[in-house]
Amino acid sequence: MRKTNALRSTNAIVATGQGEAGATGRWAGRSKGSRTLKRVLVALGTVVTVVIALVGGGFAWLWTGADVSTVGKGSFTNELVIPSLAEPTRVKANGTKVFDLDMRAGEREFRPGKPTRTWGFNGAYLGPTLRAERGDKVEVRVRNSLDEPSTVHWHGMHLPARMDGGPHQMVDPGGVWSPHWTIDQPAATLWYHPHPHGRTERHVQRGLAGMFLVDDKKSSSLPLPKRYGVDDLPVIVQDVKFDGAQFDYQHGLMQSVGFLGDRTMVNGTLDPYREVRDELVRLRLLNASTARVYSFGFDDNRRYAQIATDGGLLERPVQTDRLQLSPGERAEIVVRVRPGERTTLRSFPQDYGDAWNTRFGGGDDSFDILQLRAAATLRPSPALPKRLGALEVPDGSDATRARFFELKKSGINGRKMAMDRVDETITRGVTETWTVRNNNGMPHNFHVHDVQFRVLEVNGRTPPPQLRGRKDTVFLPNGTTMKLAMRFDGPADPNTPYMYHCHLLSHEDQGMMGQFVVVEEGAKPGQPAGSAQHTHEGGSSGPSNGTAGR
Repeated sequence: MRKTNALRSTNAIVATGQGEAGATGRWAGRSKGSRTLKRVLVALGTVVTVVIALVGGGFAWLWTGADVSTVGKGSFTNELVIPSLAEPTRVKANGTKVFDLDMRAGEREFRPGKPTRTWGFNGAYLGPTLRAERGDKVEVRVRNSLDEPSTVHWHGMHLPARMDGGPHQMVDPGGVWSPHWTIDQPAATLWYHPHPHGRTERHVQRGLAGMFLVDDKKSSSLPLPKRYGVDDLPVIVQDVKFDGAQFDYQHGLMQSVGFLGDRTMVNGTLDPYREVRDELVRLRLLNASTARVYSFGFDDNRRYAQIATDGGLLERPVQTDRLQLSPGERAEIVVRVRPGERTTLRSFPQDYGDAWNTRFGGGDDSFDILQLRAAATLRPSPALPKRLGALEVPDGSDATRARFFELKKSGINGRKMAMDRVDETITRGVTETWTVRNNNGMPHNFHVHDVQFRVLEVNGRTPPPQLRGRKDTVFLPNGTTMKLAMRFDGPADPNTPYMYHCHLLSHEDQGMMGQFVVVEEGAKPGQPAGSAQHTHEGGSSGPSNGTAGR
């Protein structure tokens, strides 16, 4: 019995020992797991901290490096190139003036010893200035000597849809397109550039652009500077970036507006200066950049007179020291210089409504663009007239139709551009109001083909004096709504559309564009010309030399 009890006691002791050992082991395991979890959490926290620091540091680096300035850094060693005035190659029996434009590839040494591959009209880069008077019949024979299709759009021109040069009027390599029309609008500074759907930004960046000046008897009779290249200067402003000798077309990080260069050129001239010999100098400003917005003024903040907007003269000169132009917009200004002085046309920083868009959309950037050097003795200039002319554009009082356009990078009114879809049908001769809104979180602008319009309201208020002239392109920063009045008086064509689109060209290329046709009352649109393939009336735009509008 004692032996049995002893065995039980021994077993109990052993069992007790084993229980205590098991408990100790479980506690040790839990402690080890807890320490492991703590190490993992600490390591994870360290990683998160490092990631946050890297992201924060990267963002700080992006933010601090996002602004660009050439102020005070330019040498102004290159005399400003003035594009030549194109002479008609012939005048037809009916009085039609015929001009020739040849799209071609070439090279230009913007910097000595560094040839850059370029495109141009009738030369290596940019094109000649075309000039005609109201009432003139003109024909432009456009030859494509490039290795890919392109177009030539007459930006700001009132003309038939088949002559407009939009994406339905493509010119194939080796082809010729000969649009013709009668100039029927007031004196204005217009321009021409390619408009191939999906490739407009790159074609313009390579150098395909030029001015088209329209004159009329009223403008010619006014005491304004009007000697081309002397006291009346074309100023085609572009921003560029170089990668070695070649253009760099890459978009920067966070730059949702599109390409933003780190320096500017005027008429294809880097660091330009121009000697002037008159008291008053007229500058025809054209923003030919693809995304950058400029705020033009002078380095000494002198005031100057704005005399014209996109489509012609204002009713009266507007005195100012800043003028904002987005891509595609034009303005004419007159500045007074004193004998022997130098003054620099500059683009100043501007506010797009919020810090993010301003910083990464180029609003904080500043550029010295063109230096004017006044001669020691200047020719006297007559004082500017107090009145310049009538606007010849609807004021909206007789509008019978209203339309609305919501601007988004993904498309206008929720739709991307489609070549085979007509988005709007407009009755010829009817005045309309268009309300255009941008709440897309980034800057946009808005261009309408064929017409000049009047800005009635900006965010419900009367527009500033700089916007009260004839316009075809307007800038809409995020949070902006504009009301526009326009009338389409040209010939009706139910088969051939015009365009409306954002003129920040990468936005246009990505589908931020729509189409409209002008029809007679009661008519319906037909199948858009070129919806299946780009053609011109009379045949293909290829080597058969098809002609538009014949």
